Amino acid sequence: MYQSFIGLEIHIHLLTRTKVFCGCRSAFGDEPNTNVCPVCMGYPGVLPSLNIEAMRMGCMVARALNCRIPEKTWFERKQYFYPDMPKNYQISQFASPLGQEGWVELEGKTGGRNIKKQVRIKECHLEEDAGKMIHTGAVSLLDYNRAGVSLLEIVTQPDMETGEEAELFIQQLRRVVRYLGVCDGNMEEGSLRADANVSINLPGRGLGKKVEIKNLNSSRFVRLALNHEIKRQGELLDAGKTVIQETRLWNENRDQTEPMRQKENAQDYRYFPEPDIPVFCPDEEFLKSVERSLVELPLPRSRRIENDYDLSREQAELVCEEKEGADYFEEALRLTAAQGLDPKAVAGKIANRILQDIKHILNKEGLGLAGIASLNFSPARLASLTGLEESGLVSVKIAKRTLEASIAEDRDPADIVRDRGWEILSDPVKIAEAVKTVETLEGKALEEAREAAAGGNGKRRGTLAAFLVGKVLEQTGGRADPGIAGAQIAALIDS
Repeated sequence: MYQSFIGLEIHIHLLTRTKVFCGCRSAFGDEPNTNVCPVCMGYPGVLPSLNIEAMRMGCMVARALNCRIPEKTWFERKQYFYPDMPKNYQISQFASPLGQEGWVELEGKTGGRNIKKQVRIKECHLEEDAGKMIHTGAVSLLDYNRAGVSLLEIVTQPDMETGEEAELFIQQLRRVVRYLGVCDGNMEEGSLRADANVSINLPGRGLGKKVEIKNLNSSRFVRLALNHEIKRQGELLDAGKTVIQETRLWNENRDQTEPMRQKENAQDYRYFPEPDIPVFCPDEEFLKSVERSLVELPLPRSRRIENDYDLSREQAELVCEEKEGADYFEEALRLTAAQGLDPKAVAGKIANRILQDIKHILNKEGLGLAGIASLNFSPARLASLTGLEESGLVSVKIAKRTLEASIAEDRDPADIVRDRGWEILSDPVKIAEAVKTVETLEGKALEEAREAAAGGNGKRRGTLAAFLVGKVLEQTGGRADPGIAGAQIAALIDS
């Protein structure tokens, strides 16, 4: 039985308007090689200039990961030749990165087990991204739009042990950077991607030979690649062979890792200080601007919401999956409180309305909860609808119909209910008319219910009674008061 050690290197594109060392536009999907200039193309004699917004965003992430921001930080040249790096070196950070010695609490359920552990963060460093290579047969094409884009690399210590833990870490980090508004976390577009380092050894003997798996563009691939690599290395050691320190790629079509190149060491890059960018010493105002930009992060926010509003853990985590959804939820609760309702009493109902009805509509539009602000159903309208339901003016079924109509027509729920006469029907005489119709149409079910009651089969009687009440609601367009309808159906069965 071997002990495994996993560390991650996660690269995120920061949402700066321009690149990190020049004024070129930073955007995904533009026409190839249109967002380039002499600086990011590495022309002789040009000078880079640090994007202070990139530095601020990088420090926000560092603080969210409990990292220390040093008194001074600087950049180095990382030397290597590759076609997607026009200068033949990358401006990066090595000796004094902007974030140092942090940690995060990894918490969640994955792979059928609960995980709760601390993962140390070695560093966060800012650098420029390389261009993009597109291979088509024997030809390789180069798009330099990405060259020079602000890239933050987050490096963990080898504190994880399974692919499931690494997958959970990436998912948790993705939520954090999206909450902070510094990265969209889109792994398919490459704005968040991961390299994974893994080694195994006999328990108590420390790290083994490290293998790096490059360019993993989904958290699922991270899990699969790491679990495969742990198994592969274990089989090598069991056979008396040696694990080679190397870089490998994940082949998603074959579900296996494959050799890429021998692993480089830091000395292979010949780091030396970047002479054209001054040392950056964050002053008090800069550090205050970083602190002001921080927000309540998803994990503590979900735990707070769970405790404050008596939600289930699953409900709270789903509500807090996106910051926009959590903001919407809490604003709706604030507005229901302004109506005199107890937020704790209606929190579960509002959470379910968001996670079921509203999310279903957003998913059909390809938005998800991150796009909830674009929906013409504001937190005020949800609070209004909740008030109608809590006051007994509309049933659960009518509330759902009202929500859909409110979105489709961009109108207030109360106006829709009033104009369409959707208020709950509580007149016993009118409900009795609907019950009489159901008695005629569903005579067989009524007779079975009576037989079940006479035979002492309470479960069967209850099922049939619920069926008949549903038919009464159907006859009244969902408006009949379920309590009155239920009492009249019970009296009919027992008569």
